[in-house]
Amino acid sequence: MQHTISVIVENDFGVLSRVATLFSGRGFNIDSLSVAPTNEDGLSRMTIVTRGDAQILEQINKQLNKLIDVLKVLDFSDGSAIERELALIKVAAEDDARAEVLRIVDIFRAKIIDVTPKSYTIEATGNPLKIDGILELLRPLGLKEVVRTGAVAIGRGAKGWNG
Repeated sequence: MQHTISVIVENDFGVLSRVATLFSGRGFNIDSLSVAPTNEDGLSRMTIVTRGDAQILEQINKQLNKLIDVLKVLDFSDGSAIERELALIKVAAEDDARAEVLRIVDIFRAKIIDVTPKSYTIEATGNPLKIDGILELLRPLGLKEVVRTGAVAIGRGAKGWNG
């Protein structure tokens, strides 16, 4: 089962390394990891997507909470968060495929951000399933390159790290 964990940490040297070491040292894989400063000085938010059963998730949460620089661990695996991801997608767009690429981009409310005679570069944002969906439709047309940020998540309503 996939789990999305949001971790509020002090924005200090080595925190990312300690979190990554925690995962690798216990044989847990990180599917995606995003880190950026929060609206509060000196704090950052890590959004970690990982896989495992309830026991593994419980162990991850306990281990994260033991780290000195970790202020709060939020488990968003219950669907209590809004998740978004950004993907930059370069797709072949020869003469006969251009119209089909444009239709797919329109359906997914994505944007063409670069055009060359042989390709389009697309910016797509949305939940990870939406990104998977646009990639599935573009794949037969000739994906040249894909870059994904990984998920970021924020609690719905009042659920948050400081509320």
